[in-house]
Formats: sequence, structure tokens, C-alpha cells
Amino acid sequence: MTTIGTEGSGAHPRFADALRELGLDHLHGQIRRFPDATRTAAEAAAAIGCDLSQICKSLIFAAWGSPLLERSRELGGGVPVLVLMDGASRVDVERVRQELGVEKVTRAKADVVRETTGYAIGGVPPFGHRTRTRVLADRSLLEHDVVWAAAGTPYTVFPMEPKALVAQAGATLVDVREQTS
Repeated sequence: MTTIGTEGSGAHPRFADALRELGLDHLHGQIRRFPDATRTAAEAAAAIGCDLSQICKSLIFAAWGSPLLERSRELGGGVPVLVLMDGASRVDVERVRQELGVEKVTRAKADVVRETTGYAIGGVPPFGHRTRTRVLADRSLLEHDVVWAAAGTPYTVFPMEPKALVAQAGATLVDVREQTS
């Protein structure tokens, strides 16, 4: 693990620009770059040395069938929606569908993720995307003092207080994690 200063944080340039624009320059010095990819929440948690639930996954879904969503640009047949979820949980797409009031929700294809966010799967940060999307954040993220999220590449992560992360992402707090029996 390497922690790098502002000049060469290893963060994706678009994400580095977003940090500057949002007045979050102090986060540049907290970005950690790893020699091996941390594309999955489990890989990231192992590399950081934190609990799996302290990883903030940024997942893009496609939603269909709502007049409110129709105002947005549609990609691949559905309107992209970002869901922020803790790394130990899975998203319940039925709960997302109900939360959005749409007919159908599915995982977005890789090309839709890249087109919408500007980042590849495994490196999508919670904010700093190419296009503005609706953002839902699961309340489970608030169970920690700090969560870790991708900094625009599969090799970089950054820490942030969950309430601040949710606010910067413009997210609505929801309960959309899969319930275990």
C-alpha cells in the first residue's frame, strides 16, 4: 500500500478534478494506491485492512418505466441510477425499484457504467462522474465512522466520513440492501 500526496495521488484525473471543484483537496493526501487491483470490495478491504462493510461500493443500475426518469438521458434502454452500498451487503433490486417508483431495475452493462460515470467497473467513485444521475445510498454506510471508496481506478481508494460522502454524492438515504433470513 502506498499513500501519495496531491501531485501524484494515483486518482483518476476526472476524480482529482472533482475533489478540487468540491473543495475536498485535503482528500488527495489520503488517497491510497495499491500495486494490485482492488476491483472487488473484498480485495479493497483486504488491501486496506478494514472490515468489508467499511467499503463503499458504487454500483450503476438501469431503471425503466417512470415519467420522472424519462426526463433524463436514457442509455442502453434504461436510465442510469447510482447505488452506494456497503461492501458486505448486496443490493435488493426490488427495493431499489420500489424506492424509485419504476417498473423495472437491472444491473447496468459495463459500457453503460463507463458512459455514465466515465470510469470502469471496479474503480467507480461515489461522485465526480461524467453525467449527473440519481443517487441512492444505503443507510448501512452510516454504521461506520469512516468508509473507503474507489478514487476512479481499480488501484486507488480514499477514506471519508459516510455522512459527508452521502452529501457530496447528492444521495438520498434509503434501505435497499438485501435482507438475510
